[in-house]
Amino acid sequence: MNSWQIGEVKVSCIVETDLPVPYHEKYPFMAAATPSALKEIPWLYPNFVTDEGVLKLSIHALLVEAPGLRLLVDTCIGNDKPRKLINNESLHTDFLQDLTTAGCPRESIDIVVCTHLHVDHVGWNRMREGDRWIPTFPNARYLIGREEFEYWSADSSDNQRPIMQDSVTPIFDCGLADLVETNYIISPNIRLFPTLGHTPGHVSVMIESEGKKAMITGDFMHHPCQIARPDWAVSFDEDQSAARTCRKQIIEEVADSEVLIIGTHFASPTAGKIIRDGNYYKLLS
Repeated sequence: MNSWQIGEVKVSCIVETDLPVPYHEKYPFMAAATPSALKEIPWLYPNFVTDEGVLKLSIHALLVEAPGLRLLVDTCIGNDKPRKLINNESLHTDFLQDLTTAGCPRESIDIVVCTHLHVDHVGWNRMREGDRWIPTFPNARYLIGREEFEYWSADSSDNQRPIMQDSVTPIFDCGLADLVETNYIISPNIRLFPTLGHTPGHVSVMIESEGKKAMITGDFMHHPCQIARPDWAVSFDEDQSAARTCRKQIIEEVADSEVLIIGTHFASPTAGKIIRDGNYYKLLS
């Protein structure tokens, strides 16, 4: 289990499943990330790309343990929920056991942050217990972006509607959710900040403690190749132009600094610092 210490704050990566993404000419996940284009970024191998040009992605949550606070950032796909992302099948993983092994059983989580409301970021909001569905983290406040919630609540597509119905709206019905703004301050060490483009209300998480800083990306970056090529957009970006602008701005701001970048979908080693690499940038793990 990967973990990092940022001053008094510990961040641990709780992996749900790996998600290899081969290049598909007709339905590309990231159109510019062809196997030949990836070969021009040698530092991606072998951790983040296979020799055949398959992107290595990870579906995981980030457990943040701060003084007096246990927070979970994004809740993956979840068990027992057939999803298009995983070929309309259901997962049956040991995610909750792994969370317990990390020292934080589900009942101990104080806050859940969903950086946005896509399928692989809200799934463990609820879990199956026998014949019924219950909140997975019954003692937590679920923080949902106001703009994000309003946007997807108005979406009636076959892809998004079930996600809202089984993993988002019921949390409000149970009285466990709070609508927050994109600059919401969670604690003296942890705050949200807007990283718009992938979705209209997308947020990332900034951690600051004892002079150390770390950023949990969410999906303003999906893969480390976008550090070297921030103009490479994914097909799921709601506003590709805004997403490109956001990536470029943040990469330029944090490059050659001490800010630890923790990628929400980066395969192991998952985190590192962005440094200049000639005319480009790279992740130094």
